[in-house]
Amino acid sequence: MDEHTYKVLGGTGALNIAFGIISIIAGIAVGVLLIISGAKLLGSRKRVII
Repeated sequence: MDEHTYKVLGGTGALNIAFGIISIIAGIAVGVLLIISGAKLLGSRKRVII
């Protein structure tokens, strides 16, 4: 019984680390896309007629 619990905890820990890494990468990618999008909007605001 203890060995099964140990294996389940090990698998869960590895999955949590993998999701953490994926979350960090996704967050960085979304941040970069938002910065690029904002820069394009600021650059094109001169063409907007008020």
